[in-house]
Amino acid sequence: MEKLLPLTAGESEPIVHCGGHSHKDCCERVVINVSGLRFETQVKTLRQFPNTLLGDPLRRLQYYDPLRNEYFFDRNRPSFDSILYYYQSGGRLRRPINVPLDVFLEELKFYQLGEEALTKFRDDEGFIKEEEQPMPEREFFKQVWLLFEHPESSQAARIIAIISVMVILISIVIFCLETLPEFRDESDMSLPLVHHHLNTSVSHAVPTKAHSEDPFFIVETICICWFSFELLVRFIACPSKPAFFKNIMNMIDFIAIIPYFVALGTEFARQRGVSQPAMSLAILRVIRLVRVFRIFKLSRHSKGLQILGQTLKASMRELGLLIFFLFIGVILFSSAVYFAEADHDKSNFSSIPAAFWWAVVTMTTVGYGDMYPETMGGKIVGSLCAIAGVLTISLPVPVIVSNFSYFYHRETDCEDQGQYTHITTCPYTPPPSPEIAAIQRKAHVHEKALHREKHGDKELIVPNSELLDGMVPTGNSEVPNKRLVTQV
Repeated sequence: MEKLLPLTAGESEPIVHCGGHSHKDCCERVVINVSGLRFETQVKTLRQFPNTLLGDPLRRLQYYDPLRNEYFFDRNRPSFDSILYYYQSGGRLRRPINVPLDVFLEELKFYQLGEEALTKFRDDEGFIKEEEQPMPEREFFKQVWLLFEHPESSQAARIIAIISVMVILISIVIFCLETLPEFRDESDMSLPLVHHHLNTSVSHAVPTKAHSEDPFFIVETICICWFSFELLVRFIACPSKPAFFKNIMNMIDFIAIIPYFVALGTEFARQRGVSQPAMSLAILRVIRLVRVFRIFKLSRHSKGLQILGQTLKASMRELGLLIFFLFIGVILFSSAVYFAEADHDKSNFSSIPAAFWWAVVTMTTVGYGDMYPETMGGKIVGSLCAIAGVLTISLPVPVIVSNFSYFYHRETDCEDQGQYTHITTCPYTPPPSPEIAAIQRKAHVHEKALHREKHGDKELIVPNSELLDGMVPTGNSEVPNKRLVTQV
């Protein structure tokens, strides 16, 4: 389909042989029409990547329009600027600002730039490489794994995910309600005694109940049974046991059920008089605090929490800078306010470490008012501390917000992708109508007759202006202008 005009006498420019035809590598050009916007480039530019749609003559042949002598693609026009620049620059791929990420990815796949270009583009855009999800070899274990690990795989898996979320919420509500004075058990030493403000001499607590009669314990036991069953089933069906223990989400699931069994064992030991009361009390309070980590189990079923985790992971450097700046400010201003208030008799700042709390709450603009300067020098230091805190905290925050916005829009773009089907470009253009062909023949015969009158029997060269849409005549191969656009 691609022909190169032969060299004229005395021409010394290089000739490249490709596909049995002689190609003049310096001036052979093609015209590409993308939804009405025409691009013109050299064939040698496209030939740099022969495994792509535009670089392979056989692949792009199906989009050739013989009537207009061009290749037509009914695709996104702004994206083609970057795709053509990919060929011109030898492999540099940059997405236009006004083109959405999912649209540009569709164009890259259509023009078949290759997996290497797609991978490099994803890395430049900050995509996290999606690891291939291994599956169990046995079919039964595979179905169980999909049921408990991948909620999007089926309707039953979504129902199990909803049940898990409900159980997590119930366990968190129970964890909070059992600390209310109205529901407290006086035998539970892990909770401090609560005194009413109206009468501080009397503690309010419900009578001691056996574990089998305590509704909070019963609900907690049911939740723990579900958590244990879910974790055990996923452990049995998982494709790799070491990878299962390395997963942070599985560690959270394991930590969520451990406090129940430890507290149960400690309670039995206390009833038998085996454990030490002080050590038992400390252990129970720490274990009760660990139960709050169950809320992180929601991140397995929440895209929002996953985006937040990705944002914090990508913003670790900015968060480190924020903590470092805050640390420097706390040291400086706590020292300054200590010496500024040193001569005051009733100073709240007994030492520099005691002033750390005041510096932190002042720099974060919280200002509880439990510690405050009273001298003029201390108030000046406090004003400077508040101003420095605003500047220190506000500087890294825009970067963190930008990371969150990026991950959020990336997730939404991936969700939207696949909901739309791009129109298929017609691979072949219908042949010209008989009327157009008759006009072309008539114009050719008329021009040939005029030429014979002027030049005798010399071969006719039909100028491009006499043809439709600038078509080059296929029957003529000798054109004196060596820079003429060749037929493609």
